[in-house]
Amino acid sequence: MGSMHRSYQPLKPVTNRYLQQRWDQQDYENHRRKVSSSLPVVDMKGMRTPAHVQLKLKKLQLQDERLSVIDRDNRLLASRLAQIVCSRGLVDHHNQYHQNQYQPKSLNADKRREELLLVGRQNEAIYQRITSRQSEHRRQLWWEDWERAERRRDDISRFPGGLAERHRSSRKVKFAAVDGSERSESFSTTERTDRET
Repeated sequence: MGSMHRSYQPLKPVTNRYLQQRWDQQDYENHRRKVSSSLPVVDMKGMRTPAHVQLKLKKLQLQDERLSVIDRDNRLLASRLAQIVCSRGLVDHHNQYHQNQYQPKSLNADKRREELLLVGRQNEAIYQRITSRQSEHRRQLWWEDWERAERRRDDISRFPGGLAERHRSSRKVKFAAVDGSERSESFSTTERTDRET
C-alpha cells in the first residue's frame, strides 16, 4: 500500500507523488459525491395528470348508479322469492288446454274482442258523420267561373275555342310513296282553299 504512490502518474510534474495522489483521490471523491447528489436542470418528468382525469368522477358515478340498480333488482327478486316461499305454493297453475289441445288458448282474447268492437263502433260513427254531411263545394259556381274563363280565352286568342284544334289538325301533311321514288303530297281541303285565296 505504501509503494502505490510511486506507480501513480500525475498529469503535471509534482514534488511529492504521495500527497498529489491523496489530493487527486479526495477531489475525485468530492466530484462523485456532487454528481450523485446533483439535481437535474431540465425537468423531464412530464406534465402531471389533472385530478379530474385521474379520478374519473363520472365513471365512478355511473358505476355507483349501476350497482344501486343491481342492488334494487336483487332486493325485489329476494322479496318475491320470500313471498313465494311464504305463500306455500298458492298459485293457480292449472291450464285448461286438455279440452281442445290443437287450438292454443289466448290469454287476452276477451280484451282484443272488446277493442275490435270499439274500433268498429267508432268507424261506423265516422262513416255516418261523413255520409250525412252535405258537400261544401259549390260546383255550379265553379262551372260558371270555368265558362267565364273559357269565354275570355276565346276573346283574346287567335283561334277561339274549337277552331284552334281544327286549324291544328288541318295543317297535317301526309307523304305517300308511289313506286318507291315518286312522292305525292296530300293536303287537307281547308289548306287548299286558303292557298287558292
